[in-house]
Amino acid sequence: MKTAATSAAMLLFASCMANAESGLASYYRGIGRSGEMTCAHRKRPFGSMITVSYLGKSIRCRVNDRGPFVRGRIIDVSTTAARALGILQLGVAHVVIQ
Repeated sequence: MKTAATSAAMLLFASCMANAESGLASYYRGIGRSGEMTCAHRKRPFGSMITVSYLGKSIRCRVNDRGPFVRGRIIDVSTTAARALGILQLGVAHVVIQ
């Protein structure tokens, strides 16, 4: 039998996972201030913060642009964010965003 706490925890977990996406990320010269960790996403609201994770590293970046416009990619991150994630040399990497 499920307890109320177990049910609440399951709902919280499900709501967190509903916002998670995984797929390919690339980087671009963002339109934000120099050194700022920003990103482009097709649907997330401007100004919202997104956590991007790659191989155990996670960063927070602010949505300030639309994109990516390349099929199969879910997010473009600024050069600063790509460097922090360790994907600058790769160009494109599989990430998880929340």
